[in-house]
Amino acid sequence: MNYQEIKPSAIQDNFFNRIGADWMLAGAGTPDSFNAMTASWGQVGVLWNRPVATMYIRPQRYTRVFADRDDRFSLSFFRPGQQREALGVMGSKSGRYCDKAAEAGLSFSGFGPHNIAAADDAALILICRKIYHQDIAENLFLDPSIVADFYPEKDFHRMYVGEIEQVFIPG
Repeated sequence: MNYQEIKPSAIQDNFFNRIGADWMLAGAGTPDSFNAMTASWGQVGVLWNRPVATMYIRPQRYTRVFADRDDRFSLSFFRPGQQREALGVMGSKSGRYCDKAAEAGLSFSGFGPHNIAAADDAALILICRKIYHQDIAENLFLDPSIVADFYPEKDFHRMYVGEIEQVFIPG
């Protein structure tokens, strides 16, 4: 598929739906060495006067190895309902033990000058440069029910904030 680059300010998507309902693939690395996982948590907006996106990764996820290692990450979004089964595979299997992209029927190409791996056939791709990360800390929760509901194993996510450097759409 051919892609065109647009400015982050030109994105017209509703990210409440894109992330929470339709899911996304969060990935890091190049096509030769990468991993991606399905995610339904994240944000897109403005922070420190920059267009940013955030992704959250638990410590046991293989994608975190790549997110910690590399300076950039990708977020790939499909059209609503598209690739739902593939997203299920990408969220339930580990790239440590299998080629889950192949099992999901997905392929990944390199985007931008840094050749960041992102899902082919995505309707929207964000290439982000990491500018901040922090582990979620139990003692900072003001609502303890969140810890009880989402972290019974105390496996708190690491949050990655990335400046959106490039945006690609089919075209």
